[in-house]
Amino acid sequence: MNARKIILAVIAVVFVYAAFIFYNDVAKLRAALSHYAWWTFAAALGLALGNYALRFLKWQYYLARLGVHDVPWIESLTIYLAGFALSVTPAKAGEVFKSALLLSARGVPVARTAPIVVADRLTDLISLILIAVLGSFWFEGALLPAIAASLMVGVLLLFVFVPRIGEFAIRMIERVPVGRAIAPKAREAYAALRVLAGPSALLLPTALSLVAWGLECIALWVVCVGLEHAVSMAVGFFTYSVATIAGAVMMLPGGIGGTEATMEALLLQLSRPRMPQEVAAAATLVVRFATLWFAVIVGCVALVAFRRFYDRDTPERADHSGPPT
Repeated sequence: MNARKIILAVIAVVFVYAAFIFYNDVAKLRAALSHYAWWTFAAALGLALGNYALRFLKWQYYLARLGVHDVPWIESLTIYLAGFALSVTPAKAGEVFKSALLLSARGVPVARTAPIVVADRLTDLISLILIAVLGSFWFEGALLPAIAASLMVGVLLLFVFVPRIGEFAIRMIERVPVGRAIAPKAREAYAALRVLAGPSALLLPTALSLVAWGLECIALWVVCVGLEHAVSMAVGFFTYSVATIAGAVMMLPGGIGGTEATMEALLLQLSRPRMPQEVAAAATLVVRFATLWFAVIVGCVALVAFRRFYDRDTPERADHSGPPT
């Protein structure tokens, strides 16, 4: 992704957040945060780190399934975290960016590892839906969104599990002049996807995702405690999972805008006693800084480390042996 698109994406994100803050009244937000217990923000950061650690284990599992065994774990961790640097770019470019970094560091073809993106998103979505469905039993009328998202996952699973459907889709691509050029790569990627997301390969990554996203759901609950408007754990889990799904479905960079709006609306609707709007907005902003924006910062640090120690295209790498592995 070129620098111009990244800059435009960042500017768009700044405008969205500015609009969100002013919509909720700056003065009221400041008042809501004036008595905030900031130790809960530190706790939320720790829970987010737990999320990243568990999802890194998924990344390692997927690399092993694809036969990529020659990447030292600290180098692999650096590559994985560096992908977070582009979390707020269109179409979550950071996810495929990891494959590009792996190509640069170890020469592993992008087509071979890019299906990790789909498998990773799939298991994340399944786990978030499971959390949402479990939470929906506590709230009247909340089951419908979970069912809709489940149907989307079912369609994708059908594509993965039934080779005829995948082959049919690739043949359709081949009918287009441009498609004929990419069809061989598409077949390679589809074969890798079937290895990563087949029935036998779904259980462990989904379990890891379930715990990982559960930690960030707890982060929202902890932040609400810090704002002196505690919600039930069920509200925390349901709100965070549905808001995250909403951001993903809207195909927005990092879920920006859609996730925040959904999270604030659900906190207002489900909290008992009803949470003031400025408190719901403050909780939304704090938990997003503790999860999404913290990830971006971690990703930028990891990207600098990658460029210095592991990138074969960076001249400085020849002058460093790299950190111990």
